[in-house]
Amino acid sequence: MQTVKIVVTGPFNAGKTEFIRSVSEIDVVSTERRIRSEAEKVKDSTTVAMDFGRITVDDDLVLYLFGTPGQKRFDFMWEILSEGMLGFIVLIDSNRPETFREARRILETFRAYAPTPYVVAANKQDAKDAWEIDDMRLALRLDENIKFLPCVATNKEKVKTVLLELLYAILEEMEAGRA
Repeated sequence: MQTVKIVVTGPFNAGKTEFIRSVSEIDVVSTERRIRSEAEKVKDSTTVAMDFGRITVDDDLVLYLFGTPGQKRFDFMWEILSEGMLGFIVLIDSNRPETFREARRILETFRAYAPTPYVVAANKQDAKDAWEIDDMRLALRLDENIKFLPCVATNKEKVKTVLLELLYAILEEMEAGRA
């Protein structure tokens, strides 16, 4: 049995917890706490350490999904959670361009922790005000070769598509390393 550690990261309220909940075959272990600050009243709670979920791909492969906290005050957890990861997903809220700069910083931080494969997912693509993928790619200054995928974190099939794209990238890198 092969286990693969995947980290799901991104800015506050990008949908990381929902992403993991939508595909996890176990109850997600979550460290959410209520928010007291009025400035952050986008939602009622926030992840303070991590979320953890698991999905069995087949008899030989299990994915362990670790969701990072999105708030800057909890970013000390990022490096800890990145240890041993074989890949990561940066989840971005397609409706909140004010978070794009933070998403870019998070992407660069995780690339510095480990040069592993990654994909970027534009969450909330079902919302009427969602930015187009091509416009987001320009705003985030992402190269054309970076996989940038539309996503709806509450849609199990869309989440599976993002995970499969990351798995393909991980497999490509593993095979290239053997050549």
